[in-house]
Amino acid sequence: MELEFTDAVFEWRGPAPYHFVRVPEDDALVIQDVAAAVTYGWGMIPATVTVGGTTMTTALWPKDGTYYVPLKDRLRIAEGVRLDDTVTVRLRIDV
Repeated sequence: MELEFTDAVFEWRGPAPYHFVRVPEDDALVIQDVAAAVTYGWGMIPATVTVGGTTMTTALWPKDGTYYVPLKDRLRIAEGVRLDDTVTVRLRIDV
């Protein structure tokens, strides 16, 4: 399954700060349809994420009826992505 969407980068401050992009509601519903088949626990969904020319593997975090896509430091540095930037995310989930 492949999805593409655009949204702003935001920060969640837990024990360590993380930068995320929120999956739009319609795309989150599509992911929820396959979540049980692909999750490895706690609702986490393994995914391959591409922003610009950089691709990484990660896991989507379920939160508030949608999913958050974490943007690792390596990706953010390579693409010059900063907090509040608007980015286009290409997301692949192997089902």
